[in-house]
Amino acid sequence: MALDMGRLVSEMTQWRRHLHANPEFGFEEKRTSAFVASKLREFGLDEVVEGVGGTGVVATLRRGSGNRSIALRADMDALRIPEQGSRPYKSRNEGVMHACGHDGHTAMLLGAARLLAEESGFDGTVRFIFQPAEEWGRGALAMIDDGIMQRFPFDEIYGIHNMPGLPVGHFQTRSGAIMSAEDNFEIVLRGIGGHAARPHSGNEVLVAACALVTSLQTIVSRRLNPTDIGVVSVTELITDGTRNALPGLARILGDARSFRPEVSAEIEKQMRIIAEGTALMYNIAAEVIYTREFVPLLNDPALAEEAFAAAADVFEPGSIEVRQEPMTGSEDFARFLDYVPGCFVFLGNGQDSPPLHNPNYDFNDDGLIHGARLHAAIVRRRLAGNAPIRP
Repeated sequence: MALDMGRLVSEMTQWRRHLHANPEFGFEEKRTSAFVASKLREFGLDEVVEGVGGTGVVATLRRGSGNRSIALRADMDALRIPEQGSRPYKSRNEGVMHACGHDGHTAMLLGAARLLAEESGFDGTVRFIFQPAEEWGRGALAMIDDGIMQRFPFDEIYGIHNMPGLPVGHFQTRSGAIMSAEDNFEIVLRGIGGHAARPHSGNEVLVAACALVTSLQTIVSRRLNPTDIGVVSVTELITDGTRNALPGLARILGDARSFRPEVSAEIEKQMRIIAEGTALMYNIAAEVIYTREFVPLLNDPALAEEAFAAAADVFEPGSIEVRQEPMTGSEDFARFLDYVPGCFVFLGNGQDSPPLHNPNYDFNDDGLIHGARLHAAIVRRRLAGNAPIRP
């Protein structure tokens, strides 16, 4: 029986606005998970398991006798950003908001689950993965550590993210690198603080910190191969000084982006060289703490082509685009790709949409039906009775 699409759009809009009004930070998505699980059981899925990776939900839908399985993934967490604006479904959780559209991603995947449960049209198994804590790069790892690959095995995985600036009803993806790795760093400088009137009596660290911040900008411009993409951004400089006291401790924090492990390793190496040289020059001590939070997101070339083919069933030909350049944002969907091939795609959130992580951002409800239909189209293409296995 064909599902009433007008009714589905209305329901997804209600779900999305409910989620937007009740955002929860990573690993705190208890009400969100309960809402998702309740809807999935209402749709009649074969299995709904809560608490995967802390607050994640995995649901399973089987049809026919096919032995292949694919996964569709959405993220559920919100950000610690106070929401601005006066929309009626504005966040009721002070200081937390869905500023990245995960409310929309969740509603789209719920819509796809309902659509596939009622209309079927595939032969095999679908895993619907609702993931916690994407924003700080821990949710996918938590689900993997909790045995998702063994408990709910699948052969390939797909994910969708909304894209401000891209018109609603437009689709983008690309083969290979599509989103970057994210490394975090903290450089701690230790010296001897003292009175602002007597800088010669100690080894203050602020001048050294300022020199170091400037020198870090040469890593990308002078120390990486110009053909490699890299970003090094200092985002914080914190000291223990005050108006009339020179600091003896300074902390420089920031992040670095890249698309290849070799580039990430070179950035860390050069950062340590610069920090050590600066410390020697100013007669202070330096410690570099460098961590890798997100890995690069690399789309499988064959499955990217499959995603384009599925998009042709949903979007107008002129609305399907090959993304020309990868973006330097990061996504922990990439963690699943260490285990199975997959593809991550972008759907338009509107040309006038505020950017992601902006206090005025809102997911565009007009895009919900496109995401639900795309999820379903991927399933029906990849789990058709005669669908080719990935080359």
